[in-house]
Amino acid sequence: MSITAERASHTYTDLPRLMGLMTGDEKHGPAATSTLDVLWVLYDRVLRVGPQRMADPERDRFLLSKGHGPMAYYAVLAAKGFLPVEWLPEFGSYDSPLGHHPDRVLVPGAEIGSGSLGHGLPLAVGTALGLRAQGLDEPSVWVLIGDAELDEGSNHEAIAYAGPAGLDRLHTVVVDNASASHALPGGIAARFEAAGWSAETVDGRDHEALYAAFTAPHPGRPRVVVARVEPKNI
Repeated sequence: MSITAERASHTYTDLPRLMGLMTGDEKHGPAATSTLDVLWVLYDRVLRVGPQRMADPERDRFLLSKGHGPMAYYAVLAAKGFLPVEWLPEFGSYDSPLGHHPDRVLVPGAEIGSGSLGHGLPLAVGTALGLRAQGLDEPSVWVLIGDAELDEGSNHEAIAYAGPAGLDRLHTVVVDNASASHALPGGIAARFEAAGWSAETVDGRDHEALYAAFTAPHPGRPRVVVARVEPKNI
């Protein structure tokens, strides 16, 4: 079987095997697995991206802010043909492009380098503004953050700005595995709604619920989907 055909044959059921090829960062295993279903639904059914479109200005932009524990991200990129499966067993090694935090210069398909909490959503706001300034109205900007990142003040500034700015091409997915240090009265979605966002909370393992939430219309407003998964201490 050719490499192209082998890549094209990957499905969701292959992801645990692909993730299992990567070792050495087991402490971040829960951070990785918490994002697996969200990443798959986005790359399989929602994002207008692909290995042949990485330089296309009309492509959607996906920013992984939850960059610690990127094994699920690498597995999905490999399954979709952005990078060779053969790279996965070398994850985290000295010569591997697949570091413990993704590097946009080294990882095909990665839009940003990430891992430090609190950067992705502000970068996504800037990306949406930049596309708007260029007259590129079709690309959507997606950013995946963890609930613990909402402890960072930079995210609250981004939330407060994006709603009144009407950045309706901006989409945020918050993977909520109950790891935040500070409670958010009224829930995570309420925080975004108060700033003028369209918001919905769904089961982060239910692919149909995720797809429906990701594709729901939200004219004139940025969109946030809170994907609840099992707490990380289980």
